[in-house]
Amino acid sequence: MNELQLKVLELLKEDARRDAELIATMLDVPVTDVKEAIAAMEQDHIIVKYATVVNWSKVDDEKVTALIEVQITPERGRGFEGIAERIYLYPEVKSVYLMSGAYDLLVEVEGKNLKEVASFVSNKLSPIDAVLSTKTFFILKKYKQDGIIFEENEDDHRLMVSP
Repeated sequence: MNELQLKVLELLKEDARRDAELIATMLDVPVTDVKEAIAAMEQDHIIVKYATVVNWSKVDDEKVTALIEVQITPERGRGFEGIAERIYLYPEVKSVYLMSGAYDLLVEVEGKNLKEVASFVSNKLSPIDAVLSTKTFFILKKYKQDGIIFEENEDDHRLMVSP
């Protein structure tokens, strides 16, 4: 990975809508260099997807998101990979992370309601032989995601009190 690719990645991470011409202008490099860098990173799966960050609390869409701490017994020869793959293939699962510390995997699950997420944990996740325990935490409100603050701060309009 070269310096131009890193700079292009940073600009696209801030705003994936930026086109090659704008990025080239911002970096003061030829447009063809930017287009080649983007194409190479897409081909190498460095850029996997261009996504929109949505503040779902502003949309009339009832979704429930849960983070589940999962303790597992690693498989001989494959370690955590096989179990993680088995878990991330479920459509309810949005993310799976291998963690250090008190648990092994952090699983992000999305459902229509609490009952649907609870059903996933009890009927699909917990019965996996290698799963030793789960701990489920429901997200009540997102304040910030991927560096984006969802709620704007209101200015403090109180009068200053002095002694």
